[in-house]
This record gives sequence, structure tokens and C-alpha cells, in this order.
Amino acid sequence: MRWNLDQLEAFVAVHEQGSFSAAARRLGRVQSAVSQSVAMLEADLALLLFERSGGRTPKLTDAGRTLLAEARTVLLQCDRLQGRADGLQRGEEAVLRLAQDEAMPYQPVIASLEGLEQAYPNVEVHLTSGAQGDVARKLLERRADLGLLFHHGDMPAALERRRLGTIEMVTVCSVNHPLAPMGTLDRRTLGAHRQLLMTPGEVRYAGDEQLSPSVWRTDSFYTMAELLMRGLGWAWLPKHVAQYPMYLGHLIELQTDWTPPSLVVELVHRRDEMPGPAARYLGTALAKHLSVIG
Repeated sequence: MRWNLDQLEAFVAVHEQGSFSAAARRLGRVQSAVSQSVAMLEADLALLLFERSGGRTPKLTDAGRTLLAEARTVLLQCDRLQGRADGLQRGEEAVLRLAQDEAMPYQPVIASLEGLEQAYPNVEVHLTSGAQGDVARKLLERRADLGLLFHHGDMPAALERRRLGTIEMVTVCSVNHPLAPMGTLDRRTLGAHRQLLMTPGEVRYAGDEQLSPSVWRTDSFYTMAELLMRGLGWAWLPKHVAQYPMYLGHLIELQTDWTPPSLVVELVHRRDEMPGPAARYLGTALAKHLSVIG
């Protein structure tokens, strides 16, 4: 291979600008240098890229049309490589691995990632979701750089957390459950029916208070919602989970004399690895978008 990037750049610029003189102005070169670059590229490829039949506007040959997309792809990849190198020089992360609780509200996360893509287009993002306890484990095992989770007690000392916002909790059951047609319910009435709770252990969410002697447990709010939908008990759920489209018409929010405090959303990282600029940007964006629904 004898052709070079300058030649590809001249080839693409001549086509996009419509003339050798306009391409020269865009590239900051003299016209003769642009013409020579295109001629050398044609010689190196052993193909004519522009017709030489006269006229003021360069016209691509069949070979030129075929190779134009390839040339653009090569130049774009070069821009990406240089952008990645520039970002690394500025201390940007090459890869940002975000682990989140599966019950985290969808819209704030996606909106924040869209902003991150605009601000740090060269950072590669790995997004994973998991049930209760998975996020902290991934951070401790260095399989994630940031964790987005709901506040719970006994956070490992190796992890640092920052409060981002809150998520409202509601009391929920199936529309066909005996509690559904009742008015405002007190704790004694709730306690007379099976209660669904999160799996006990080192991770305890707000509202993990047992009112009923009969309980079923799970490590996932979405699994809990599926059980609720089938009339297998009542529970406290994050409001956005209870309002998930597939549950509409199947779950009902109960009026009670007490509801648990809101879930606190936290951004977590390892103490021995401070977040880079992309991670800090994402944290700020998440706090902003969560404040809208908190």
C-alpha cells in the first residue's frame, strides 16, 4: 500500500466541495497540491476516480463511487482513533462500566447516557443490570466502575456512595386481591394477608418491614410485581415499577395509613479508584434527571 491519508482526504474533499479549488480552500492547501494528491491516489490504486472529460465539476467514475464510502470510513476511523487518544491525554476513561439495580427507573438512566454520548463520544460504555446485591458485588469484584443502586444498610467499607435522588414507594396488590376493594387500610388489616418482601441479608431496602406472619421473598422488584399480579400477596413497590405498562390494569395502588419512606438512589464507586471525568459527568446527569421524578 502506497497511498496515504492526505490523499484520501483530498479525494473526499474534492467530491464533497464540488471542485479542486473549493477542496483546496477547505483543506488549507494550494489547488495544485490537492490535484497532485488525487492524481497520486489514482496512480497508487491504478484506477481513475474522477472523469477527465472536461467540465468544471469533477464527476466520479464508477470506481470512484465505489471507493468513496471506503475512503470516508477510513477517515472516520482515523478521527475516532485521534479522538480516543486526545481523550486519554485529558484523563478520560477509555471504558466506563455502569452496573445498575434492575428496578432503576428507565428514563433518567437513558437520558443521562444520551448526554454522556454527546459530552464524551469516545468513551465506550458497558451497562449491566442485576437484582438485589449484584451491583455492590460487581464493584467489589472490579467488574464495574460505577454502581447505581437503592440505598441499603451495611454498605461494604471499600465502597463510597453519593446520594442522587429518591424514588416513591407505594402499597400494591392485584386488582383481584381481597384488599383491592377496601378503603384506607391500617397495618393490622395488611398484616392479615400474605406480604411480599425483598430477600433478607446484608442488603435491606426501605420498607423491608414485616407486617404479616405470612411472607414470600424475592430478590427482584420485577419478580415481586409478577407475583403480585397473580394475587399472591401485597407489597411495597417503587412507584415506577408498579406503573410499568405491562402491569397497568393488573395492579392497584392501595390507600394505607402508613407507607415506607422513599427509596434513596445512590451512585457508588470503589474508594481506591476515584471516578474519571465521564463518570463524574454521568453522576451529575443522573442526579438532574432523577430530580424530575423524585
